[in-house]
Amino acid sequence: MLGNFSFGDYFKREAIIYAWELLTGHFNLPKERLWATVYEDDDEAAGLWTELTEIPAARVVRLGAKDNFWQMGDTGPCGPCSEIIIDQGAEIGCGRPDCKVGCECDRYLEIWNLVFMQFDRDKSGSLNPLPKPSIDTGMGLERLAAVLQGKHNNFDSDLFVPIIRDICRFSDKAYGKDRSTDIAIRVIADHIRAITFLLSEGLAPSNEGRGYVLRRIIRRAARYAKSLDISGPVLYKLCDSVTEAMSDAYPELSEGQGRVQQMLRVEEERFDKTLEQGLSLLNSIIRDVKSTGVDIIGGEDLFRLYDTYGFPLDIARDIAAENGLGIDEPGFHAEMEKQKIRARASWTAEEAASAPVYRELFEKYRKTEFCGYEATESDATVLALISDGALVDELKAGQSGEVLLDVTPFYAESGGQIGDSGELSSDAVRAVVTDTKKPVEGISVNKVEIKRGALKPGARIRAAVDLEKRSATMRNHTATHLIHASLRHLIGEHVKQAGSYVSPEGLRFDFNHFNALDRNTIEALEDEVNEQILRNIKVETTVMETAKAMESGVTALFGEKYGDTVRVVTVPGVSSELCGGTHVRATGDIGLLKIFSEGSVASGIRRIEAVTGKEAVRYFRNGERELLQMKEILKTSENPAEKLRRLVAEMKEIEKTLDRFKGRSAAERSSEILGRAREISGVKVVAARLDGMETKDLRVLADNVRDRLGSGILLLASEKDDQAAMVSMVTNDLTDKFSAGDLLKKVAAAAGGRGGGKPDIAQGGTKEIKKLDKALESLYDIVKKQAG
Repeated sequence: MLGNFSFGDYFKREAIIYAWELLTGHFNLPKERLWATVYEDDDEAAGLWTELTEIPAARVVRLGAKDNFWQMGDTGPCGPCSEIIIDQGAEIGCGRPDCKVGCECDRYLEIWNLVFMQFDRDKSGSLNPLPKPSIDTGMGLERLAAVLQGKHNNFDSDLFVPIIRDICRFSDKAYGKDRSTDIAIRVIADHIRAITFLLSEGLAPSNEGRGYVLRRIIRRAARYAKSLDISGPVLYKLCDSVTEAMSDAYPELSEGQGRVQQMLRVEEERFDKTLEQGLSLLNSIIRDVKSTGVDIIGGEDLFRLYDTYGFPLDIARDIAAENGLGIDEPGFHAEMEKQKIRARASWTAEEAASAPVYRELFEKYRKTEFCGYEATESDATVLALISDGALVDELKAGQSGEVLLDVTPFYAESGGQIGDSGELSSDAVRAVVTDTKKPVEGISVNKVEIKRGALKPGARIRAAVDLEKRSATMRNHTATHLIHASLRHLIGEHVKQAGSYVSPEGLRFDFNHFNALDRNTIEALEDEVNEQILRNIKVETTVMETAKAMESGVTALFGEKYGDTVRVVTVPGVSSELCGGTHVRATGDIGLLKIFSEGSVASGIRRIEAVTGKEAVRYFRNGERELLQMKEILKTSENPAEKLRRLVAEMKEIEKTLDRFKGRSAAERSSEILGRAREISGVKVVAARLDGMETKDLRVLADNVRDRLGSGILLLASEKDDQAAMVSMVTNDLTDKFSAGDLLKKVAAAAGGRGGGKPDIAQGGTKEIKKLDKALESLYDIVKKQAG
């Protein structure tokens, strides 16, 4: 969007002059094809167009408030506007004799909208003149480009040509030949450009916030690609086209192209599965709806699609419209609300009962003063005591509850950092603090167990944080900042924090990234963070205005709400983040960092788990102990890995030899089993029990018996570890008369078990071993009845 603005400087006259000069003097648009619209009561603007430009009065059109009066809402700044229109020619229009400016066809195309902000609408609806009238204009860049290139559609301009060319190449479809095909191509072209820019800016598909908007755009484009009969992921290939069209102006598209394509391909592949399953169900729903003569897909069906397969509502809406159907959106949202109610109902009774008391305390005291950044001990006054969700006058020895203090050094759980623990004490009382929470923003409560004496409101006590646990937590919290900064340095600026958990025992750090970190990257990450620890960089914390903090380039979390002032934690030359947590004074206090896990926790979200300080030393010590134990077991003083490799290779050779012996044994045992076969109505049937076999070995034996049987029915069972496995097979020439699945189901039921399968093979089992022999014998009677 292009535009120019004036806040109390120039107004209508100058805005009209500037617009006319730019369009006709610089862009050289034909003056005879330009029109202007004005608000129906704006005589001043109508007069200025004929006075200041070469547009005659006949081409100045007055329109109503719907088209030519702009306002932000029911109240506030507003004013008339004036649109500059270009006549694209009668051949572009609808052909109706009454076609004119304001018609919905494409003949008269708006290029530029000049908004004359001159009123303030109050609650009564009255328009009051602004003391300083302003100008706010908007002109579409792509629309102007199309007009200057002699095109009648934005998608025909050179901004879209490379993208549409490649869509046609991948789909083997022609553009401009079929309306529905053109719509699909244009949707994909529009969406892939937005997708490429969003991904290059570091946004990742997710299930909430901006990431969810991106995911919906990707999925809508992918669905239209399917409608063009494109099989497999294709959107990621179109990123090249976007880069070709836009990289001169946006060079960052080229710089991050490989990463963008990889992220997009992963997302497409995931959606392929969702789309395939969801489309099958949706098509079935559409058939059912049409068969009943109804023209609306019900909210329950839409919610089932969404809840079961993650099938987006907007895609369901598009497909329904293509089939001449509407959707029951209110019904869908009603089902969503029911689900939220069910989720809220999962609160424990204690949580539900105790919530009001915190609100009451907030209304009375408003805020707990936190002194824990500067101190880990402080004197404090007990303001309130809570037990079982209600205020109480006393907590005695042996009781537990919650305490609200006026001043506290205890950090309350927030921002991924767990709450502090410690002790409250005086001459008369001692209470252990097990946790600190923030049930209402501003209010901090300590969960306590009274060990001695009694605690009452108004009591003066000494509050002391468990310094060892706080220090360990601080080490881990600062380490998450170093990990975040190093990830952005090593794998890309697209990395953003997606969550964290910091405790004395260790840390978790979630971040958006599309694939696993390899061993080399993890080691490089450890090396970089530990290098920063060794440098013992002083950690700085400052409180500053939010706007200034953002301008300074600090890292903030997407979707997080910040007040007027924020706390900035900076490791100079490494990291600067908005953070309310507690941190070490210098990076050297962290001691050491060791990453012990990296994996996926959600689509596009990775998780690193690590330990620092004493826990890192403990981690290495445990590893060393395990290595020593391994050496003892392997009876080697060095290089246990090599000896282990040799042992594994030897075991594989032994297993191969054992398999050969099992094969011979199976052949021998199959001869024995075949000798028990009975002929029933011309069909050979055999049931046998061979205890002590693994299920897989029983299956191999059954295969051997079936092959040697030629034509017939068999059912084998084996008891091991107090349960029996069963395998049934029917040769292919008999599956039209007998089903292995049905036969095994009946025999297993007779043995108090369960089973089933296909006509030619089935498996089952039972734990009621006493019934097994009789059940196996019943196979002959079952076959006899079925054959008769």
